[in-house]
Amino acid sequence: MTDFTTLGLDPRLVETLTGLGFTAPTPIQAEAIPSVLAGRDLMGLAQTGTGKTLAFGLPLVQALSGGKRPAPKGVRSLILAPTRELVNQIAAALTDLTRNTPLKVQIVVGGAGLNGQAMRLARGTDILVATPGRLIDLLERRAVSLAEARYLVLDEADQMLDMGFIQALRRIAKHLPDARQTMLFSATMPREMEELSATYLTRPVRVQVAAPGRPVERIDQGVHFVNQGDKAKLLEHYLGQHAGEAALVFCRTKHGAEKLMKLLDSWGFAAGSIHGNKSQGQRERALASFRGGQIKVLVATDVAARGLDIPLVRHVYNYDLPNVPANYVHRIGRTARAGADGRAVAFCAPAEMGELRAIEKAMGQPIPPIGGTPSAEVAPTGRRPGRGPSPKPANRAPRSGAQGGAGQQPAAKPAAARRSRPRRRTAAA
Repeated sequence: MTDFTTLGLDPRLVETLTGLGFTAPTPIQAEAIPSVLAGRDLMGLAQTGTGKTLAFGLPLVQALSGGKRPAPKGVRSLILAPTRELVNQIAAALTDLTRNTPLKVQIVVGGAGLNGQAMRLARGTDILVATPGRLIDLLERRAVSLAEARYLVLDEADQMLDMGFIQALRRIAKHLPDARQTMLFSATMPREMEELSATYLTRPVRVQVAAPGRPVERIDQGVHFVNQGDKAKLLEHYLGQHAGEAALVFCRTKHGAEKLMKLLDSWGFAAGSIHGNKSQGQRERALASFRGGQIKVLVATDVAARGLDIPLVRHVYNYDLPNVPANYVHRIGRTARAGADGRAVAFCAPAEMGELRAIEKAMGQPIPPIGGTPSAEVAPTGRRPGRGPSPKPANRAPRSGAQGGAGQQPAAKPAAARRSRPRRRTAAA
């Protein structure tokens, strides 16, 4: 199968795809779409960034086109996703697909007005994309009905399990009809996923286009061993090597992400942040500015590790290694999108050696060292992280494997490479 016309899609939908710049299906799309169009339940396993949204979105739009209008407060199809950012991204993709149809796409997420969401659902919707918690709020208020939802999609289902949404899924499932088609998509396959499949899917087709938990091959990975207190200066060095290119930096905590963003901002980088302490509006504005190029460095927690499709991201930095090994693959999957190449650098402090070994075991491959000295051989600096900017040394730059073997010192940055603080620009969400 080499193009969308061979998958059984309506020619008008293929024409819409062509207008959006899609000419050939990805492997997950080519494998999943015919089965979904045939009415089969489906479990789709694929690496992040492989086009899962269109794999369920295209057959869903085709199945809903030409059908009856939804009843007041009614929903014809439901898509559940774990984060607000992923909900917004899915909805944006489906809105593009339905632009020339009467189908209505609505979202419900936390952090936005509950009454406003209830009012928008009052007339019914064809496709509802939601986070589980906020959907339960609306169900309890009887602001929405799932009685006529004939299609259910669980996207990034493994992350929903990690985030403790299993009880929420059970509560939502009670409102859904038994006669429905269910699609489950995931990047990894923990044991709990088999149980979830057995509970919600009926004789599903299993589509797996790559081994779960393996990173995209086009990503150039490396680990730099460094003391925790030296991470900020090391990050400054790496960011200076690709001035003007978009970089995504992952921290473990909301507090740490915000402090690092402010530190980078004080050093003259056009930086922003997204994490759980940000309002929905703040998160959307930060992502819009990052996509639009006003922000070059986005510091985030794992709320940005799943599903976000930002093709311009060329560099991912794991400032803190994740506690959950699978999240490493999801994080670095934010680069090398749409066939592009990408680079991912992990900063590993002595206390994070256990996390590094767990990540390598989960991937089934080591991460090549590119700088520093592993484990206890890294000498302590006596400086504590997150204490704000410290004076820049005049004749010393952080170690970087990019300049030679592990532990070598790169040349100090020339004055021309030091950026002046950029003007602040705003972008509409």
